[in-house]
Amino acid sequence: MPGDKKPEVSFGQDLIWRIQSAAFSGLFFVLRLLGVDGASAFGGGLLRVLGPLTGTQKTVLRNLKIAFPNMPEAERQRLARDQWELTGRTFAELAVMDRLTPESGRVEVVGLERLHAVRDSGKPVVLISGHIANFEVMAAVIMHAGVPCQVTYRAANNPYVDAKIREARARYGIRLFAPKGDGTRELVQGMKRGDSIALLVDQKYNEGPEVEFFGEPVNASPGAARLARKFGTVMLPLSVVRLNGARFRVTAHEPIAIADSGDKNADILEGIQAANRFVEDRVRENPVDWFWVHKRWPQKVYDRVIAEEKA
Repeated sequence: MPGDKKPEVSFGQDLIWRIQSAAFSGLFFVLRLLGVDGASAFGGGLLRVLGPLTGTQKTVLRNLKIAFPNMPEAERQRLARDQWELTGRTFAELAVMDRLTPESGRVEVVGLERLHAVRDSGKPVVLISGHIANFEVMAAVIMHAGVPCQVTYRAANNPYVDAKIREARARYGIRLFAPKGDGTRELVQGMKRGDSIALLVDQKYNEGPEVEFFGEPVNASPGAARLARKFGTVMLPLSVVRLNGARFRVTAHEPIAIADSGDKNADILEGIQAANRFVEDRVRENPVDWFWVHKRWPQKVYDRVIAEEKA
């Protein structure tokens, strides 16, 4: 069908993609040669130096001001520098993720029995978390626990790089992928088969129900709460903390039940708020671990902060 055809790509664009892919492969090769600690330290050191020099530094500082308006400026600046290092470590560690599993001894798991209960039940749950520390480690723990799971991801714009990222994830057991989206057919079909799904709930959405995040309004994806309610299951929150260098603790927390009051929209909204509150609580516990480089709040919130900067 015409709608199923992939858009044509020019020779020039394809060439650029292939050059980028070759550079990406070369970087991964070098990072794997460095080993886990070397790759992690290299990525962290590089972004600690380069990150504050980019335009994204303004977004980081504004995000920190929105989340922690009473934080002293000196502490905010320090946190902004420290988070760049951890962001760099996370990106570099993708090259060696097959060596960052519970079997490696670098990842301790708290509440593993909750994941085993999901595995043994044969029934799906909706695993939720945010972009906290190295969030790829949580997917490795899900695989380690033996939970059949679809892990959603945002495909890279470069299809050749995207294929290499998928190959890297396959090395530590991630083989089921679904396109981003709320209640997509693939996710629903997977849950009907008994597969759980894993969703990061702290991305920015321009539409969707409005909830609070750090006391400010945000549009949030209803997907996690909607699917949990549809299948009569729970949202099971996971978190990860970077302990030291390339070592982590992943925790499976108490499940979040979705109400069934008869008011579907209200029940879903309550579940969405609970999911976002969970992420907020984890960020407050370890603020340096969060992915501060993306714009989580709507533009009106940033406009207010910019106006305050100019005042």
